[in-house]
Amino acid sequence: MPTELDKDIHRFTAAVTAPGQMFELKTVERRGVEMPAFVNAPPSLAHYFAHFCNEKKDVLFLVDGDLRLTFGEVYAAATKVAHGLATFHGVKKGDRVGIAARNSANWMIAYMGTLMAGGCATLLNGWWTGEELAYGIDLCGCSLILADAPRAARMEDADIKAKVVIFGHGEPATGLSEIWADGDTAMKMLGELGPSDLATILYTSGSTGHPKGAYSDHLGVVSGTMNYVAQTAMILQILTERGEAPTVQPSALVAVPLFHVTGEIPLFLQSFALGRKLVLMPKWDAREALRLLDEEKVTYFVGVPLMSYEMATHPERDQFDLSSCKSFAAGGSPRPPEHVKKIKDAFPEGFPLLGYGLTETNAVGCGNLNENYIAKPGSTGMASKPLVDLAILDDDGNKLASGAVGEVCIRSVCNFLGYWKNEDATKSAYTDDAYFRTGDLGYVDEDGYLFIVDRKKDIIIRGGENISCIEVEEAIYAHEAVAECSVFGVPDERFGEIPAAVYMTHPGKDLTPDDLREFLAEHIAAFKIPAHVFRSADHLPRLGTQKVDKRTVKATFAKELL
Repeated sequence: MPTELDKDIHRFTAAVTAPGQMFELKTVERRGVEMPAFVNAPPSLAHYFAHFCNEKKDVLFLVDGDLRLTFGEVYAAATKVAHGLATFHGVKKGDRVGIAARNSANWMIAYMGTLMAGGCATLLNGWWTGEELAYGIDLCGCSLILADAPRAARMEDADIKAKVVIFGHGEPATGLSEIWADGDTAMKMLGELGPSDLATILYTSGSTGHPKGAYSDHLGVVSGTMNYVAQTAMILQILTERGEAPTVQPSALVAVPLFHVTGEIPLFLQSFALGRKLVLMPKWDAREALRLLDEEKVTYFVGVPLMSYEMATHPERDQFDLSSCKSFAAGGSPRPPEHVKKIKDAFPEGFPLLGYGLTETNAVGCGNLNENYIAKPGSTGMASKPLVDLAILDDDGNKLASGAVGEVCIRSVCNFLGYWKNEDATKSAYTDDAYFRTGDLGYVDEDGYLFIVDRKKDIIIRGGENISCIEVEEAIYAHEAVAECSVFGVPDERFGEIPAAVYMTHPGKDLTPDDLREFLAEHIAAFKIPAHVFRSADHLPRLGTQKVDKRTVKATFAKELL
């Protein structure tokens, strides 16, 4: 039965999408199917930045340590980066410009400047090794890489075919001096960029081993961003009716990587339209997060599930005034239901929230919030209004009835265009009627709430970070002593799930678990390295197809961890 909040959401959706309203809808065709889009959406991210940075030019935007920048100052810096990229480095419309750096104001300005120069912002995973960075750069044909010093150092011994420009953090004019110039490139590009131009590439680890480059046009990224803005506007109206609306500038803590879609779209890009202040912290620390929430009067927090849980259970939590923060959102993986209650008890003036979206959907999908989340803590919520069409499909692409388990599929104008130079993977990712296959298994209840029950893809979700079992297995097999191996996920109280591995060596070869971990550290990012490594004296059990029987391997070697 619909809750009062459900009814309010439906009521306000109808109001804000009506003809003449800010989120009025039209129809566009994507993959041969007509679907809703916003009439008033800016034609590109460059136009989006220009409009909202001008509208809010004197409002504080970024807090990065001692650095405090307004929307106007950030936009002015991005115009200089755009001209510097075009004149010093020859960036043209559609060129892939890789960004490899930790979170900072200058990461954001480099992202903006790339798009404002007409380039495609290619978001390299800042945790990758040099070898992994080289693969991602080569895959998408980046012509230029903007990297901070630590990532540039990782690439020194890798086979990097692109030009690497090192930038620093701190004062933009100093840190970005290698891509900084006065000029009118950004203004000129406003007359050239449109919805169908290439905007971003983000990398996704799925069941096929190596990362894939998921590319989107401006229509997809702007639509995903504006769908979040529409939802926030609806919730603000509901809170205003209830007399619970915030009275301070909206603000958020940036504690998730900006190269992930959660950091990029609902957190960073949405903030332009909301006039929201962003407070950066370079490295996650629960106590430091609590201090910043108090000092900066942060109103919104989003992170992987373990982050809000660590704050809720921190022994020094009561030393800080957290009354300004009304929302503690999570994405990447579901929270255990008992965590939802602990978070609500710890922050009685706020609510835990949960979002469900993917890199390929530009972060939109479902959302469960406030009292609805408390009532159904095991659900990822309803389809996000007004753009998302959610369906549960069987293996043949047929829609299943309420309560039936099938593959969770999402259709919207926000969805990515495809995997870079991988037409087969793109084709298999979509149904004939334009639904993206998420690889998750779930069902929708009678109220329209989605429940995820399993995954079809062979991936591990460690604290919101996807890890391909096949990719880790390939890295293990690269060691000459390994004859057989299997990688799988095991439960973990802090991260939800962590990788474990079992291996057997070739006859006469010796390899300890510690030696294997040391070898893996040279080839894959630290978060992918199995936390538990078991050595088998015998061949691993097989299925009738001669594939390794992962269920039996897991039950045999990791039984004390399950």
